[in-house]
Amino acid sequence: MNEAIDENKLVEIIERYRENPHATVAILQDIQDEYNYLPKPALIKVSKEFNVPLTRLLSVATFYNAFSLTPRGKYQVNVCLGTACHVRGGERIMNKVEKELGIPRGETTEDLNFSLDAVRCLGCCGLAPVMMVGDDVQGKLKESKVPSILENYKQ
Repeated sequence: MNEAIDENKLVEIIERYRENPHATVAILQDIQDEYNYLPKPALIKVSKEFNVPLTRLLSVATFYNAFSLTPRGKYQVNVCLGTACHVRGGERIMNKVEKELGIPRGETTEDLNFSLDAVRCLGCCGLAPVMMVGDDVQGKLKESKVPSILENYKQ
């Protein structure tokens, strides 16, 4: 896969940290925010610019769940499967989301609009079952609500 990245955006991120090259996590966060994942060419450039071994960047990137080395969707969909959500139908919600998006959990849609994951708790058990789309909490879900919720985020 030949990954094309916007070099200008990457240069802006690098210049932002020129005076603080030890801010590895912050640099990776900004790259992740820009591209929705950590493209290999960006990691190579950061490695060269800051004289940090690529293996060090990769170890940080793989340690934190917030980072992804594969392209992620514009919208992260997290379906809660914690105890309260499980008891109230979280697995049925997950199955419906998988069907609507045409992908299993852990995957990203071809159009890079959605990535889907299961989480164990979103901290709003009183609204169970719950899912988040981006930063938006969707609670007291019913399978019938899922298509219209997702439709609001389609490009």
